[in-house]
Formats: sequence, C-alpha cells, structure tokens
Amino acid sequence: MLKFILMLIFIGPICFINNSFWMVQNLLFFFTFNFILVNFCTNYFVNISYFLGYDLMSYGLILLSLWICTLMISASESVNKYNNYNNLFLFNILMLLLFLILSFSSMNLFMFYLFFESSLIPTLFLILGWGYQPERLQAGIYLLFYTLLVSLPMLLGIFYLYNNILTLNYFLMNNYLLNYDLLYLCMILIFLVKMPMFLVHLWLPKAHVEAPISGSMILAGIMLKLGGYGLLRIFSFLQFSGLKYNYIWVSISLIGGVLISLVCLRQTDLKALIAYSSVVHMGIVLGGLMTLTYWGFCGSYTLMIAHGLCSSGLFCLANISYERLGSRSLLINKGLLNFMPSMTLWWFLLSSCNMAAPPSLNLLGEISLLNSIVSWSWLTMIFLSLLSFFSAAYTLYLYAYSQHGKVFSGVYSFSSGKIREYFLLFLHWFPLNFLILKSDICMFWL
Repeated sequence: MLKFILMLIFIGPICFINNSFWMVQNLLFFFTFNFILVNFCTNYFVNISYFLGYDLMSYGLILLSLWICTLMISASESVNKYNNYNNLFLFNILMLLLFLILSFSSMNLFMFYLFFESSLIPTLFLILGWGYQPERLQAGIYLLFYTLLVSLPMLLGIFYLYNNILTLNYFLMNNYLLNYDLLYLCMILIFLVKMPMFLVHLWLPKAHVEAPISGSMILAGIMLKLGGYGLLRIFSFLQFSGLKYNYIWVSISLIGGVLISLVCLRQTDLKALIAYSSVVHMGIVLGGLMTLTYWGFCGSYTLMIAHGLCSSGLFCLANISYERLGSRSLLINKGLLNFMPSMTLWWFLLSSCNMAAPPSLNLLGEISLLNSIVSWSWLTMIFLSLLSFFSAAYTLYLYAYSQHGKVFSGVYSFSSGKIREYFLLFLHWFPLNFLILKSDICMFWL
C-alpha cells in the first residue's frame, strides 16, 4: 500500500508543469491498472504497516476511488481548455485521491476518522473554486457544517473506545461486543449524514447542483461511499445496540426513499434529479446494511460500487449537454435525440443501469438488498415495491423528457460529441456491466 501512496505523492509536482493535464491523467490510469495487477498474487488481506492495509472491502472502494478520480480529469476538459487554474485543479484532485485512499486503507479507527474529515477540504475547494453559480459558497458551508457538526460526537466515541478496550485496530475491535447506547449513537450519526440518510440529506442536492462536473463525480462516486464503508466497519462491534435500534433507521430510510422518489418526479434540473436519485439508492443501501444480515452487508457493498459508477456516468452525461446548451434545465435539454443522436445510446444504457436493468451490477446489489430487507420484516414489502416502481418511473422521466420531444428553439444545430466523451462514458459503463461476471468479489468478501 505504501508504494502506491508514495507514487501518488510523487505525481503531485508534475501537476505544476505546464501542459501536463493529460500526462497526469495517463499516470493515474497507469497507477490504477498497476493496482489491479498487483492483486493477482495476494489473498486480499494485506496489513503492511502499523495502520495501513486493506482487505477485500477496502480494495474495491480504493479501486473505485482511483477510477473515478482518473475519469474526473477526463471529464473536466473545460478546466484545461479555458486555463481555469488547471495546475491547482489537478493538485486538488490528487490530494483528494490521497486522502480517500488513506481513509479506505486505514486499519485504525482514528486514522480513518482523520482522513475521512480531511477529504472534506479538497471537496470544498472543488466546489468553491470551480463551481458554477454564486450560491456555491452556501452549498460549501452546508456541506462543511452538516458533516462537522456530527463528526465531533464520533471523535468522543473513538476516545471512549480507546479508553475502554485499549485498541482502535479494526481486527482487534472485532473481538468486543459493546452494548452502550450513547456510544452507538455517537459512532453512527456521522455516517448517516454522510450516506446521506433521509432527513439529513439536504446538503447533497445543494452541493451537487453547485459543484463542477468533477465535484459531482467525486461526491456521487466516493464521498457517499465513505458513510457506508464506515458503517460496515463499526457494526462489527456495535451489534447489540444495532439489534435494538436499527429498526428506526431502516424505517426512515425506506419511507424517505419513497418520498424522495416523488421529489425526483418533479425536478426540472438534470443534476438535481440525479442527485436526489442518489439519495434514494443510498436509502436502500442503508436499509439493507442496518438489517445486519449477510445478504444486507454484501448487497449494500455491491450497490455502493455500482451506484458510484452509474451516478458518476449520469453526471457526465448531464455535463455533456450542459457544455453544449449552457443550461441544465429539462425545458431546454429536450429532444436531444435530434441534437446528439449518438449520445442517446449512452443516456439509455446508463439510465437502464440506474433502474437496475439486468446485466448491471445494480441489479445484483438491489436483489440482495430486497432479500435482506424483506427477510427482516415482511411489512417492508409495501415500501420496497413503491420504491422500485418510482425508481423506474423517475429514470424513465429523465430519459424520455431529455431525449424525446421537439428540440428547444434556441438549438439549431447538430452535435455528435467528442471521442473523449464516448471514452469517458464507456469507462463508466463497461466495469458496471462486466463486474457482474466476477460478482463473487462483491458478494463473498465478508
């Protein structure tokens, strides 16, 4: 793990060389493929140093972070084209990637907390520095304060844990089962906000709408997964309290998922619609995870990875239309079938993945989550059926409204998209649909 982190640090200075935009991206691609290849000879339990290491769960999420960060550079070509502080932009992305890799590969709860909080800073810079509207300041403050307010109780919880069991290493903490309600609440709140759970989700759509494409990709792709990853880690020693209180979070998530689906159906902003659909997906993930069953854990992990690729791809599509038409409104982005016919295929492929159509990884994740939630209580069937129905409904709404209909009168042209954009979308869609062939990695990691 250390060799990768050193490699990442050494890519840092290259950002400040002129015209090195694509070079950094190629180095990151090289880095990612290196990371895939190095694992052909491991047993996925690598503990290298005092606090760095990864098992199969961290491995998938580190790989997702690398992939999304590399594609972020590809998507942000306009930063390079208009020379919008591109050196700082690249450096910011590298710092963010470094913090993410360190937080997923920390084997110590305090180190995880430290890097978890540090990853907020580059994200905030992305939104404040390269966002679109003046409201980005408010969105950044929202993001910061929602997360910081609930992260302090977690810090106290970590100190309490260390005081009582004298270790913060994940694998040693698995030997303890603590039954202390206040500790449970302190530890879990920060991850609920980060997921985000319904009722504490307001920062997410705001941050997405104001963020540049790279900010949206990293928020949807990785930042929401930090919450799920943290929950998967801490439930190993909070099972007793979990069995007592988890029904609250499952109920909120499922009811909230249905309500947010209805909110999705009346969005006119492309980005807001995709952002709210992220909240719905994370609601299902949270519901399955909170059942504390094997199916639930594996399904939530699978859906987190699938959603990271799918949502990020949809944001890229919304950005491609935004760069052409200068607006994200569905009233202007209509009839795109006439305007960009070859992009419609990608809209279709990624929308169908978003509603969990067969060959995608989303399907595997959702089926196992449905299994776990229904086996936990059959009453949840009502909300799950509504959720599945509305999920398909708002995805169809997004696809049909943007692709069909009469082209907006201001657009009298024809545009077919650049090779870079097709490549970018392919690299989101391909792993999403081909990981299903090797889905045992997602389902049997526990």
